Amino acid sequence: MKHYLLIFDRVRGEVLREEEFLDRATALKARFKAERAGNLSKDIEVVILGADSADALRRTHARYFRTAGELARTDLAGLTGA
Repeated sequence: MKHYLLIFDRVRGEVLREEEFLDRATALKARFKAERAGNLSKDIEVVILGADSADALRRTHARYFRTAGELARTDLAGLTGA
């Protein structure tokens, strides 16, 4: 499993930084460094997520990579079977 550091701007709905790591410890060190590096606003989210690949990450954590409209359309399509 790979580990991904994401720095996400909640207001803009945009990933500001994405970095892949092969081990969890290194990923966590990068997260803590990013959190200490600057004055992050309360609207900035710094997370480490695990996934088998970048494609899997985009499927399992779509809220970081798709707009609210895209997510709503996906949910509606699932409800209607479209």
